[in-house]
Amino acid sequence: MQRIDKYWIGILIGVLLPALFAAAYIERMGLWNALLEYKMYSILNKLLLVSVFPNMALLFLLYKADTWKLAKGVIIGAVPYLTMALVSNFI
Repeated sequence: MQRIDKYWIGILIGVLLPALFAAAYIERMGLWNALLEYKMYSILNKLLLVSVFPNMALLFLLYKADTWKLAKGVIIGAVPYLTMALVSNFI
């Protein structure tokens, strides 16, 4: 496990995992048309926050496995999503 304990791998996972989760959530709930018509802008903020939850679950597992660098990279990868959620909340 120490072989993959690198910051850049964590950042990559931290950026891709929420995007994949959000796409799967939108597909499952059938929200593509509403998002494309810009009717659900208020839901976008909540979707950004919900998409970070898989990162937090992964973060817990990585801390239990003592892969600290990988866990720190996941946190850094989640920061853009949290920042976008905060900014869209105040707009």
